[in-house]
Amino acid sequence: MATIQLSDSFVSRMRQNGYADKTILLIADDGGGRYSLQGGACSIGTKFSLIILDQPDPDYDVTLENAAGLHLYTSDYEMLFFNPGLKMDFEGGAISISDNAHALDSSVGTANGADVLAAFKQGVMVDGKTC
Repeated sequence: MATIQLSDSFVSRMRQNGYADKTILLIADDGGGRYSLQGGACSIGTKFSLIILDQPDPDYDVTLENAAGLHLYTSDYEMLFFNPGLKMDFEGGAISISDNAHALDSSVGTANGADVLAAFKQGVMVDGKTC
């Protein structure tokens, strides 16, 4: 289990979008994961996305404890990129993620996990990212 600090504006954004009762995955969007929308070798550890699901995914079993009570998870793989002090914020129309060591991504997108999987199954390239 790990902890993440979520700004009030981030929590508000998640609630406005109807994600408060959903499972939210924080993924490294590097082309290697089941839900990865972009990336590749040059972007490993620099692009992240929030994947919205109706139920937990057992491959993402690391709980990101937060004061807002959002159902936020990641995996051991993603944890390799995070240092202590993990934070997410929503400012200027964009979601950002940082830790005590660095700003990780200033433009974290969101996507519906079921839509991503369905598009991949059909061989369709997915943009899917919204904020």
